[in-house]
Amino acid sequence: MSKSDALIYASCGNVLAIILNYFLGYLLYEKTKTKLLSSKMGAKAYRYGHKYGCYALLLSWLPIIGDPLTLVAGLVRVKFIWFLLIAGTLRVARYYFLTLVV
Repeated sequence: MSKSDALIYASCGNVLAIILNYFLGYLLYEKTKTKLLSSKMGAKAYRYGHKYGCYALLLSWLPIIGDPLTLVAGLVRVKFIWFLLIAGTLRVARYYFLTLVV
């Protein structure tokens, strides 16, 4: 398999995975909102998620914390187009740089 094929397949799979995470968070919104907003710390975290959600997605390319961030992005209802532009582009860029190294 060529590097370009590997880049395309890995990027497509990873972008589809973050879209799934986003929509899982989006669907969990109703179940978690009331419980989250009932506590002082939860309400503060929810406000921070709305305020800094797009900026937090700049860390979504990282291997361990990236997937939970994409789930939280759906939970706090970050606009999908911004989510896809930021997180999707960073995931593709990560694999691009990996193909340059290998």
